[in-house]
Amino acid sequence: MSTSYRNNKAIEMAVENDEMLKDNNSTLGYVSGGVDSDDGGGLVCCGYILWALSMLVIICTLPFSLCLCIKVVQEYERAVIFRLGRLLSGGAKGPGLFFIVPCIDSYTKVDLRTVSFDVPPQEVLTKDSVTVAVDAVVYYRVYNAATSITNVEDANRSTRLLAATTLRNVLGTKNLSEILADREAISHQMQTSLDEATDPWGVKVERVEVKDVRLPVQLQRAMAAEAEAAREARAKVIAAEGEQKASRALKEAADVISESPTAIQLRYLQTLNTISAEKNSTIIFPLPIELFSSFTRKARGQ
Repeated sequence: MSTSYRNNKAIEMAVENDEMLKDNNSTLGYVSGGVDSDDGGGLVCCGYILWALSMLVIICTLPFSLCLCIKVVQEYERAVIFRLGRLLSGGAKGPGLFFIVPCIDSYTKVDLRTVSFDVPPQEVLTKDSVTVAVDAVVYYRVYNAATSITNVEDANRSTRLLAATTLRNVLGTKNLSEILADREAISHQMQTSLDEATDPWGVKVERVEVKDVRLPVQLQRAMAAEAEAAREARAKVIAAEGEQKASRALKEAADVISESPTAIQLRYLQTLNTISAEKNSTIIFPLPIELFSSFTRKARGQ
C-alpha cells in the first residue's frame, strides 16, 4: 500500500511539473510576442476570434476601413505595435506604410533622431568641500524603439533625471581644480556612465558637455587675489632676473673699457652729445677722477 501510494504521489508531482512548464512557456511567449505569424501573433482562442471578427469588419467596410488600417511613419520614426496588449514579433515597423487591425491593435511612434537637452544647474559639493553650481548638455538618441517602450515608462524623462543625478555623482568625486581644468575627462566619464545605464532602455548617449561652472562670489574674489599675487610674484622674479643680467653686462662693459684709457673719454663725449641733443639749459659734466691722480701723487710726495 505504501509503495503504490508513493508511486501515485510521484506521478501527480510529475504531472504538476509538466503543467508548470507549459504555463511558463506560454508566459514567455506572451511577453516576447514570440509568434510565427504576424496575423495571429501568439493569441489565445479569444484573440483569434476577435482578430477574425475585425478582419470581417474591415472586409465589409472596404474601402473606408483602409483609412483606419493603413498608417504611415516618417523616415526618422518607428512604430511599435501591440496586439491585445502583446508586442508583435518582428520589432518596430517603418519607415513607410504599415497595416494595423483596428480595435485590437495599438501603436506608438518613437522618434529616432538625436535629442539634446540642458541639465539644470546642480549644486555640487566637491571633494575639497567647495560648493559650485554646474550645468551640462546631453545628446542622446533611441536606437531600439521596442525596448524604449517596453522596458521603461518614459525613456526621455528617465534619461533627463539620470543625467542630473550622474552629474552630481561624478562631480562629487572631483576637486575644484580638476573640475575647472579637466572638463573633457569629466564629460567622457559622464557619457560612459550614462550610456551603460541607459543601454537597457534602448537609448544611446552620444555626447555630454559641461557648460558652465559657477563659483561663489567670495571664492571668486579669493581666487582673483591669489592670481594677482602670483602675477606680482612672477613680475618681481622677472625684474630681478633682468637686473642680474644687466649688472653682468655692465660688469663686462666696465672690464672692456678699463683696458683702454681713451674709451672712457669717448664714453663721456657720447654722453655729452646725447644730453646736448635734448636742448637742456643746464649740463652737468662729470670729470674723470684720473685727471686728479697726478695732483694727488704730487701732494703725497710733498
